Amino acid sequence: MVGKRRYGDGCAIAHALELVGERWALLVVRELILGPKRFTDLRAGLPGISADVLTQRLRELREAGIVQRRKLSPPAGSWIYELTDWGAELEPIVTNLARWSSRSPTLPHDVPLSADSAALSLKALFAPAAGEALDLTVGLRLDEHHFLLRINRDRLHLTRVDSSPAQADLVIETSPQILAALLGRARTLDDVLTTGDLMLTGPRATTEHFLCLFPPPEPVTGISALQG
Repeated sequence: MVGKRRYGDGCAIAHALELVGERWALLVVRELILGPKRFTDLRAGLPGISADVLTQRLRELREAGIVQRRKLSPPAGSWIYELTDWGAELEPIVTNLARWSSRSPTLPHDVPLSADSAALSLKALFAPAAGEALDLTVGLRLDEHHFLLRINRDRLHLTRVDSSPAQADLVIETSPQILAALLGRARTLDDVLTTGDLMLTGPRATTEHFLCLFPPPEPVTGISALQG
């Protein structure tokens, strides 16, 4: 972490910001929560970052013990980056931060959204009804990226996979932006099916129930009064 800014504050929050508070650092972590990625995959998920800055952030996160680099076995043989066990403990922090931020009235909705970010929003918003007996497997394709969701009672397990699952209760194919619009209730299921912005394999009623498991949080109030 040579050359990084220090707060000179003994608070653990200050130290946390020294570890992941640099620009892009926490977004690099976000892109690795659902599994390892190559350098080129990370750049694709973070189109605004330069190769030099990504290299620097990865180096800093490795030095901090949050990210590790590993070479895949042949025939792949490529280098990948992944979270360490300690780094993976950031997942609930990242998803809770996303849920907190989603209440902001100034959250931008007209800028690019990575597939991993859109998929993780499902974890951030997941709120099944108390006592609801759920047992659901959902394949999610966001552009060319595939994810598998397994929901059992009040638990959601989300992973990145290589292709759509052979057996699933639902398979949803859309884009990160359309998924975000559905979750934010800016678009309806009828709308995206009619326009072809979403392809569905599975019962329509199950899909509607699935989307209801992710209610958008109530927007924060009183912002205008505070700003005035």
